[in-house]
Amino acid sequence: MRFFRGEEGQGLVEYALVLVLVAVVVIAILALLGPYIGAWLTSAGEWFRQVLAGG
Repeated sequence: MRFFRGEEGQGLVEYALVLVLVAVVVIAILALLGPYIGAWLTSAGEWFRQVLAGG
């Protein structure tokens, strides 16, 4: 006798929970490091402008 009839969808739910957890972690990291990443990209863009203008 089967007590758990909906076991087929259990794996899908677990994958969805892992995906949500990964998304929350990525969003948290981007929220914390966003200003530093923006500053780094700005300085890298300025460096490329100087290299291309001087070259």
